[in-house]
Amino acid sequence: MSAVSNSATELSTVVIVGTGIAGASAAQTLRSEGFRGRVVLIGDEPSPPYRRPTVSKDLLSGATPAEKTALKPDSFWRERDIELITGATAVALDTGTRCLTLSSGESLYFDALLLATGGRARRLDGVSGAHVFTLRSMGDADSLRESIRRTGSLLVIGGGLIGCEVAATARSLGAEVTVLERDRSLLSRIVPPEVSTMIASLHSENGVDVCTDVALSSLEATDGGTARATADDGRTWSAGTVLVSVGAVPEVTLAVAAGLRADNGITVDEQFRTSADGVFAAGDAANIPGAHDDERYRSEHWNSAQAQGIAAAQSILGKSEPFTDVPWGWSTQYGHTVQFAGVTRFDDDYVVRGSIADRDFTAVAVREDIPVGVIAVGRPKELRTLRMRLRRP
Repeated sequence: MSAVSNSATELSTVVIVGTGIAGASAAQTLRSEGFRGRVVLIGDEPSPPYRRPTVSKDLLSGATPAEKTALKPDSFWRERDIELITGATAVALDTGTRCLTLSSGESLYFDALLLATGGRARRLDGVSGAHVFTLRSMGDADSLRESIRRTGSLLVIGGGLIGCEVAATARSLGAEVTVLERDRSLLSRIVPPEVSTMIASLHSENGVDVCTDVALSSLEATDGGTARATADDGRTWSAGTVLVSVGAVPEVTLAVAAGLRADNGITVDEQFRTSADGVFAAGDAANIPGAHDDERYRSEHWNSAQAQGIAAAQSILGKSEPFTDVPWGWSTQYGHTVQFAGVTRFDDDYVVRGSIADRDFTAVAVREDIPVGVIAVGRPKELRTLRMRLRRP
């Protein structure tokens, strides 16, 4: 990795690509840490930075208007002299001349660049059409809501966090909802089987048809204006709207084209430095070191992106400290909030306090006698305490 000798007094311009929480937090931190140079924050969406977790919940349902999801008032960025460029895409990066080119044709020269480019929705080969949606942005939420309301039915392909949250939101809109999950359980990457069963029961109680162990062979439009999904075993499901929610991939297009090292995200060191001098990365797009030499990971949680953005800004200013954040997040479904922290695996052992069946518990994941993760429902204080004791991945 490249060495950094820049200090706040030696920098004149810092450019940040990405207006998600990682990029926005980095811009705020530069100012709060006393940086007086130029700060440019660039986003490809037309909206200023907003609270993206609302996309699959309150924003999708329409319960919260778009303006209420803003991360900060518009005046916040002006008052801190943060140049906010929205609706622009970074299309080229020259790390030698330290020049970033935007889709508008504008060229920005920088002393330090932070790539907080986030991720994009993973798509299924051969699955597209007017009935089919993915969900990552405010614009996606608007289009999906309109379709759900118009058709009254939703087929969710993928029973992960976003899929489950959208299923719950669609039920609040009165739609008929079916969830198709390839694995044998919902949220299999995050929760143990007992918790997955509890979440599946919660959806079933609220009228969602949950189908697991489904391997799709096709998804096609019908003459009746709906979409029909067919599984390898011959089962079929139809709905007016389809959401493909099968995970996300890190957005590394710009970084790879510029020659930066990337492997499941932009590879960074413990100070969020990439393989190019003066270029940093944080958030969903960054692959960061774990607690041990042979461990690396990429987190897609809001809180982790926020912590990484802050740490990357401090590193840019030469004020970095060891990054000790443990990934954590939450999901709200039917009034129940599932909180989780750490990085769990399907083969972890769990120590449960409380009752999973009663939806009031903490479950601590243990690996080789070391707590590595915790999942909780109805016990936020207990989760916060346990989270502080977890080992970083």
